[in-house]
Amino acid sequence: MNNTHDFIVVGAGSAGCVLANRLSENGKYTVLLLEAGPKDNYPWIHIPIGYAKTMFHKVYNWGFYTEPEAGMHNRKLYWPRGRCLGGSSSINGLIYVRGQAEDYDHWAALGNDGWSWRDVLPYFIKSEHNTRGAGPYHGADGPLWSSDIGGKHELMDAIIRGGQELGVPRNDDFNGAQQEGVGYYQLFTRRGRRCSTAVAYLRPAEKRPNLRIETGAQVTELVLQGTRVLGVKYEQHGKACEARAAREVILSAGALQSPQLLQLSGIGRASFLRPFGIPVVKDLPGVGENLQDHLQLRLMFKVSKPITTNDQLGSLFGQMRMGVQYAFMRSGPLAVGINEAGLFTRVLPESKTPDIQFHFASLSADMAGAKPHDWSGCTFSVCQLRPESRGTVMIKSRDPRQAPAMRPNYLSTKADRRCAVEGIKFARRLAATSALQPYISGEYRPGADAVTDHDMLEFAREYGATIFHPSGTCKMGTDPMAVVDQRLRVHGVQGLRVVDCSVMPTLVSGNTNSPVVMMAEKASDMILMDQGLSIPVQKELSVA
Repeated sequence: MNNTHDFIVVGAGSAGCVLANRLSENGKYTVLLLEAGPKDNYPWIHIPIGYAKTMFHKVYNWGFYTEPEAGMHNRKLYWPRGRCLGGSSSINGLIYVRGQAEDYDHWAALGNDGWSWRDVLPYFIKSEHNTRGAGPYHGADGPLWSSDIGGKHELMDAIIRGGQELGVPRNDDFNGAQQEGVGYYQLFTRRGRRCSTAVAYLRPAEKRPNLRIETGAQVTELVLQGTRVLGVKYEQHGKACEARAAREVILSAGALQSPQLLQLSGIGRASFLRPFGIPVVKDLPGVGENLQDHLQLRLMFKVSKPITTNDQLGSLFGQMRMGVQYAFMRSGPLAVGINEAGLFTRVLPESKTPDIQFHFASLSADMAGAKPHDWSGCTFSVCQLRPESRGTVMIKSRDPRQAPAMRPNYLSTKADRRCAVEGIKFARRLAATSALQPYISGEYRPGADAVTDHDMLEFAREYGATIFHPSGTCKMGTDPMAVVDQRLRVHGVQGLRVVDCSVMPTLVSGNTNSPVVMMAEKASDMILMDQGLSIPVQKELSVA
């Protein structure tokens, strides 16, 4: 078997599947896509509520843990990451959010030309098949489906009315003219089934003769000649393998494993790598630094009416009803997943745009993905959109099978602690609105004993968890801590790019799946243009 290809893509996740499709679609180049996990054949991957089934799955989830977090009562926090075709897009909560226009304008202001909102909007549109149809902010011809939730929920409607009582405007499109508001989310689903990047991008391309997809193939290091990348080494079915790239290797292993692979290959902070006995190829001190994540604070309430998903899952009749709804109409809780409605607003006086996001679920459990409570319950999950806290991802050894040390440093700045407390206060004000009074019978967590700001911060430290958006560990930029340039090429290394959440210089204000797909669409064009191909310029649409 010929093991030389024009491009090698490492990781078949939210970015890797896009790259594999776009780089192979003109038939001119051969592409090898390497994925450490298996195919996405597990049925629960494709049923939206199966999110709970994959959260702790030993095969389809890497199941990482952070190091003990000083700011979180020295807890090790569970960090699930997808390990199959589609990566985390195969196990995530399916929420479609792009972030704020200001996020991307900020990237451009940091020196990353070509990444402003006006530059990236055409790629969001290119990727999208929105069931509402095309418009100034949306596409209808792309591979990635975004769909409205089928049917409304009585409790979610009450939450939306409650948000309006607090002065938050109704917003039926968080990805339109403005993000601020309260309303229902759109989901990455297609006719009631998950639309991962494997479904959207890989399925249409997998039979191309110039695309080779290898699963169970864990890349262990890059093959280099000086500062030029020649290929990769990987393990598959217990065998050591090597593949060569005639043009480029593209790391799309995610914000945790892309920096790990760079460090294992001698690309990183020299003073950190030398004690491991790793020969330094390129001293790039920013590799593994700048880690950012959204910290999730889950307030849970008891509901006075038996209308929650807890109730349906708690009875045989309810389960049968859910099954019938899904089987015949592709609707109901199985088609939704977990979270149905959202809210974006400001709680800090200095914020000019929304600084917190809510995910509302008609379900409650002691941990995301765990068994639901045996009482009627709901969850108000709130996170700070633009945390100031910064952490690190650093290898622990030269063994590529050992997970790196992940230290997010949650709540390490005053602003982050203030935002956490104010977010909790806002959630409580929302629960106390007249719209929700007929539904909320009591607060389960934090509970009545959490009264002072100190109490609420202690709740955040004791129960806070990731909302699954680690980013920034191979950041794009021109400063001394930048790892890639504005075309996502690794500084000082030839034939190597990084395309995933790790290149975000700052975390976007919302869920990260859609932004990563956009970045991979844009990166594909840049890669092909750098090979001398003429790429049609994406139509620049009017931006309000």
